[in-house]
Amino acid sequence: MSERQAKLLKYSWDFWARPSQRTPDAPFHVWLVMAGRGYGKTRTGAEWVREQIENNGKRRIALVGRSAADVRDVMIEGESGLLNICPPWFRPEYEPSKRRLTWPNGAIATAYSASEPNLLRGPQHDGAWADELAAWRYEDAWDQLMFGLRLGVDPQCIVTTTPRPTSLIKRLAADALTYLTTGSTYENQENLAASFMRAITDRYKGTTLGRQELYAELLSEVAGALWKLATVERNRVKEAPAMSQIVVSVDPGTTDKKTSDPTGIVVCGVSSDRVGYVLEDRTAIDSPDGWARTALLLFDKYKANSIVAETNQGGEMVHSVIKTAAENLGIQYSYRGIHASRSKRTRAEPISAMYEQDRIKHVGSFPQLEDQMCTWIPGEPSPNNMDAMVHGMTAVMQSAPLLAGPGGSSSASMHNV
Repeated sequence: MSERQAKLLKYSWDFWARPSQRTPDAPFHVWLVMAGRGYGKTRTGAEWVREQIENNGKRRIALVGRSAADVRDVMIEGESGLLNICPPWFRPEYEPSKRRLTWPNGAIATAYSASEPNLLRGPQHDGAWADELAAWRYEDAWDQLMFGLRLGVDPQCIVTTTPRPTSLIKRLAADALTYLTTGSTYENQENLAASFMRAITDRYKGTTLGRQELYAELLSEVAGALWKLATVERNRVKEAPAMSQIVVSVDPGTTDKKTSDPTGIVVCGVSSDRVGYVLEDRTAIDSPDGWARTALLLFDKYKANSIVAETNQGGEMVHSVIKTAAENLGIQYSYRGIHASRSKRTRAEPISAMYEQDRIKHVGSFPQLEDQMCTWIPGEPSPNNMDAMVHGMTAVMQSAPLLAGPGGSSSASMHNV
């Protein structure tokens, strides 16, 4: 074929797409693409936006992701993002400072972060792409997006997300105006790196979470799990009262390789009426210096009473890393080492009971942490987000006071927790 024909074929989504990735023929208000990791959700969402602008006359598109960085790095600039899938002869101009993409025909797509729902109050759109809706921290962001989806004769939205049984996802999947598409990771494995398939299969194969992350099952209840999603949902709040004590809880990972376990970093607090609150989850795969800096910056941000860290894996090295990072950042802190000698089930059960008693609440949504809580069965390896939360909640819900005063003391420790 000619060079021109080759270029046209390269950007012909109708040729390359699997049938489930093509826009449904049936009418819909929301097209919910709920599929496993690596399925091709991002490409599907970006190509749908391109189709609406090139062929269907839409002129005002909202691009909404979990965070501003996700919208930029995945939906716009990512390998399957809009800048890379649009052909050179019809590629939009990107103005990051204005959060805007402008196509040659005048159509505009505006970027929004779901972590800032108020940005969606007022703007109107005739189309929208909502990415990883199950991971949005505030449901209000979805409500505001829907209120503004009112331009044109047939405003529509595509949602691309891994499944998670939140009330919003379940409600949306059951809506008569929603067209639901599901699919597994394995449908797209010929386009995925063999190393990715090995790593993700090794991590999730045979697990309950694997049914969700690989096969896109919308799980409701997991037999044997210590937490139920209904309990977490019942105890979700938009904001917390003043805290009487706050800790930054760290469950250190051993390395910073992509296949390594992440370092759990969760901020926990307790109010004067002894109700616990999960305030922030910053768990990530990072170097020792990286996670130590994150923990210290959170300590400073929340004016916390202490950093608590499990020392089973690293012993005194854990505190040494934090101390060095604190000196470099110029942050005064307090530290408490935790030696976990009891079983993970024994440590987790009292915290699970406090959730059932409505004594622990989540400020917003923490999808990864909540997935782990509601799918972990005692006896399986416990994930770091959940371990960090359990250690943090144990610390703040104890009646004994935390270490007094800043300065990096490690004289106190928690044993038998």
